[in-house]
Amino acid sequence: MEYMFAQGFLGTRAPLFMDFVTLIVAALPLLVFGAIFLARMKLYKAHALVQNIIFIVSVIVVGYFEYGVRIGGGFDAFMQGSGVSYTYSSVVLGLHIFIAVVTLLLWIKTLYKAAIQSKNGVLPGEESNAHKLSAIKTFVGIIFTSFSGIWVYLLLFVY
Repeated sequence: MEYMFAQGFLGTRAPLFMDFVTLIVAALPLLVFGAIFLARMKLYKAHALVQNIIFIVSVIVVGYFEYGVRIGGGFDAFMQGSGVSYTYSSVVLGLHIFIAVVTLLLWIKTLYKAAIQSKNGVLPGEESNAHKLSAIKTFVGIIFTSFSGIWVYLLLFVY
């Protein structure tokens, strides 16, 4: 797994795996927006398939990220070389983790309820408004997760 810690491709101090994960995190809101667009076009089966694929890939990427962070020495190791205070970076990281966990739980709930409601024939249909509200909350969470993740990356490897 040494390749994970090769020089990244974004031109920062970050290792390859961090650049890869950051790129995916940055693209995530756009990918999810594309899936939402499918629903707006009334392509509900495609919407559900794409949403589930994005979710599964996201969970795999987070697992890859967590593995890399653990074998790379954790937050303290990645803070070395940063010009930003440890306390400030820790607070931003804590905020990012909180947002990401809440968003993950919302996303799981939205996908799970949608699968059940779709199977019961009430989505699309009478449960569409509730699903849209849950989806909006999840999408906003994904946007905040993306921005806060990029913020952490900048603090660790740019500033």
